Amino acid sequence: MSAPVAETPAPAPQPSAARPRATSFWRSTALPSLLSVVMALVVGAVLIALSDDDVRAASQYFFSRPTDTFVAVWQSVTQAYAALFRGSIINLSADSVAGVLGPLANTLLFATPLIAGGLAVAIPFRAGMFNIGTEGQITVAAVFAAYVGFAFALPPVVHLVAAVLAGLLGGALWGAIPGVLKATTGAHEVITTIMLNYVARFGILFALGTTYFQREGRADPISPPIPDTAALPALLPFGRLNWAFVIALAAAALAWWLINRSTVGFRLRAVGANPEAARTAGMSVPRTYVTAMVLAGTFAGVAGVSQVLGSEKVLTGGISAGLGFDAITVALLGRANPLGVVAAGLLFGGLKAGGLTMQATTGTSLDIVVVLQALIVLFIAAPALISAVFRLRSTGAGVGQLSKGWNG
Repeated sequence: MSAPVAETPAPAPQPSAARPRATSFWRSTALPSLLSVVMALVVGAVLIALSDDDVRAASQYFFSRPTDTFVAVWQSVTQAYAALFRGSIINLSADSVAGVLGPLANTLLFATPLIAGGLAVAIPFRAGMFNIGTEGQITVAAVFAAYVGFAFALPPVVHLVAAVLAGLLGGALWGAIPGVLKATTGAHEVITTIMLNYVARFGILFALGTTYFQREGRADPISPPIPDTAALPALLPFGRLNWAFVIALAAAALAWWLINRSTVGFRLRAVGANPEAARTAGMSVPRTYVTAMVLAGTFAGVAGVSQVLGSEKVLTGGISAGLGFDAITVALLGRANPLGVVAAGLLFGGLKAGGLTMQATTGTSLDIVVVLQALIVLFIAAPALISAVFRLRSTGAGVGQLSKGWNG
């Protein structure tokens, strides 16, 4: 009889790659960003308390009745943040659907250009570039979209599509300029985009002073109104929220696909991680730089279109309203990840919408909201501080290494 053949033990099941990847994303990206927001809210609470009149009055007799000071601090902070919540999420004390859901609609309205602008900063990050020119790209996109909107008489659907495409084209062309300069001359995109911001800022003021753009009978720099045929339709029966929000979400989904599933995204990430290695592998680094900036300008064009065809429906010198610089903050908080950019845009939209209610209800200065945004960026840029405070493992790269640290 032959000896029995020993059975080969079945291989142990391997853990799914999706779970470690999701865990890594949570620990390295989501958790540090969330804790940065928490830290900013804590510091903001201190500032709110210090600026409150009742707190200062109670602190004058702190040693005789310390509880009065603590109660005043608690009331000032909770009332301010409760007003921030009511103005940004939901107002349960309202007596109509519009009043209850109006704050959320305002949050989504304010978040729309921030999401699109944040994508315009996040995409070049992946290629190792820092796009400071989102402000100018939004402005130029708005000029292109507005001109097609008020200067041409087209059928309703055709008019809207033409105006939107014109805005995207304007942003793409303005974004292509620093990309081409970097690819052909090596000019740093930070310098060129900053300078192009000034060109766009004063260029729109010049354009609004000409007969092509200035509204007839007006001496101030303002264009004719955007007709209904070229305006983005409302998304809800109340408020100013319009279909630009849906377009921004679609743009975020497209950006995620481009980065994670397309050949273009692979080249962007490869060049951002190591340009020399990408060049050795046969990739055209200059062409990748141009592609990144064209994509950035196109996404910024979504923000410009949302402003001029959606919420404002008129072109003015302040159409960008500093959104391009806020978009940098959104991209940093979102860690150059499209999903993170959406979340950060919603957060900053909520801060903007709720800050107005907070100021009107409690008298807390609206500048506190700006301080909160700055603190969030500060803590995002100091991951070692977040790790030390919350006893975490190293959270990875800071702001200066985002373009290389989030390519995986």
